[in-house]
Amino acid sequence: MVGIGSTNSEPKSVQAGFSAIWPISVSASDNTVRFIFDYKFGPDDDAPEWEVILQNDYKEIWSSARASKEVSVNINDAKELKVLAVCPKGARYEDCVDITVTVSDGASDAEISFHATATKSILTMKTQIDQEITAATDLYNLIKDDGTEKRPGSSQDVYAILCPDNLRGYVFVEGMNVDRLREKTRSIKKARNFLEDPVSIGEIEVYLKPLSTVEGFEEGSLIEITKGPFKGEKARVKHIDESKEEITVELIDAMMPIPVTLNGDSVRVIEKEM
Repeated sequence: MVGIGSTNSEPKSVQAGFSAIWPISVSASDNTVRFIFDYKFGPDDDAPEWEVILQNDYKEIWSSARASKEVSVNINDAKELKVLAVCPKGARYEDCVDITVTVSDGASDAEISFHATATKSILTMKTQIDQEITAATDLYNLIKDDGTEKRPGSSQDVYAILCPDNLRGYVFVEGMNVDRLREKTRSIKKARNFLEDPVSIGEIEVYLKPLSTVEGFEEGSLIEITKGPFKGEKARVKHIDESKEEITVELIDAMMPIPVTLNGDSVRVIEKEM
């Protein structure tokens, strides 16, 4: 009697150029069993091909690059069997692969199925310092003017560009075809290159939250007013209201210390309280 199972056979989302990995275990009365692979690429007929691999202890046993879809394996020697689905670098959003692995010992068969879907990558583009917005704008214009035909409702090179105010020299780009993205940056003067590995949404989450306009202010700090009727005046911070994003200040040159309440975005720090 033959059996096949996995501790995690759930569908996976995988970025272009990376692999979905499923561990599998096989039991059989014989030491040698036959693996038979069946796979289908989707969601349409022109979907790119994924590479499907059977691996043992990080050593390839079989791959879909072979002519045959079958391979014999001594399961006594196979300590850590894994099925991999390598997402092509040119994958479009929601391209997918369905894999069925059948194991046979000659007397009985058992099978297990896996599914993987291509998802977007978040890449980090290096730029010249203080030229982040220029590089991001140039990239946006390249994508906007790209006449490449795209599958309706599905894929495009870039989905979003994030240029954080408090991060110098880097721009985050969410897209699919990582090779084409790298190629596009070569024509952007203020861009350098993309870092090799994508980042997760969790790693850049801090840049997705709006900064408080009173962040960095301290009571006693010297500030300059940049907006309103007191524009150009210097003042000393007396109170900070973080919930309202307001600060109360006293004008330095005023004859009497009259408190003035201002929005945090209408002042700039000249000297912090020591």
